[in-house]
Amino acid sequence: MNFPFLLNSSLWPLALIQAIALLAVAPLFAGFSRVMRARMHNRRGPGVLQEYRDIAKLLKRQSVAPAASGPAFRSMPYLLTGGLLVIATALPVVTLASPMGAAGDLITVIYLFAVVRFVFAIAGLDTGSTFTGIGASREAVLGVLVEPILLLGLWIAALVAGSTSLGAIAALVLHWPVSSSLTLILAGLACAFATYIEMGKLPFDMAEAEQELQEGPLTEYSGAALGVLKIGISLKQLVVLQLFLGLFFPFGQVDHITPVALLTAVVLSLVKLLIAVFLVALIENSVARLRFLKTSRTTWAGFGLAFLALVSWLVAG
Repeated sequence: MNFPFLLNSSLWPLALIQAIALLAVAPLFAGFSRVMRARMHNRRGPGVLQEYRDIAKLLKRQSVAPAASGPAFRSMPYLLTGGLLVIATALPVVTLASPMGAAGDLITVIYLFAVVRFVFAIAGLDTGSTFTGIGASREAVLGVLVEPILLLGLWIAALVAGSTSLGAIAALVLHWPVSSSLTLILAGLACAFATYIEMGKLPFDMAEAEQELQEGPLTEYSGAALGVLKIGISLKQLVVLQLFLGLFFPFGQVDHITPVALLTAVVLSLVKLLIAVFLVALIENSVARLRFLKTSRTTWAGFGLAFLALVSWLVAG
């Protein structure tokens, strides 16, 4: 199949708009997730706009850094959020094509995710605190366990599409070749597994004890820096989820932009995100927290799915 629109055009104004839009609504979806969790626990909980209130309050306060901290600690909130914004510009959200054209490449996106995780982990080591160092080590280990699953699952989809372009992969899934159904299903399940872990949900994280479990590198942050980090972490959850939805559920995304088609695509994208956040909240509140030492045993299931997808592709080829 030939998709000239998908592979050759660059819609950088749309890329900027969608990145800003994802940044703006990220706390809203985080608040929606908190409301869902509270309702499933039979308690009232905070309102859906509570994340905005928390961030606005933090941005007005002074940031205090440890005496031993260096440039890595101080720059991390902005590097993390900036890196995620760059990824957001390349995602197929309302269009089948990446708005960044040739820059919307799978390898580029994977490397940017690795950079985001690196700066997050290195900031914990830059404080001189033992506790944040443990949190940074945990983050690094989790990345080693999860990123190969996501990388292999996405790579299998790219092999089926014959291109690492995000637009080409989304277009292939939309037209769904029957001969590659098993391969795409297994690759999609592996990516869904990795996406869930990357979002920092139970049983791999515990929202009520973030500072203790996963967000150890954030312990020393306060004030405006912590506010920027909260925006960045909310944006990361949304960006990871949208990457999965944009590639494996591209229904409603358009290949030719018209006002009506664009409006319809925006509405459908929001609906898909809401459904996905609801399902994530449902799963999160149906499982118990897992001991970190047992995480590696659980992640083998996701890697097994990705490996089966690879075997299926080899057999079919």
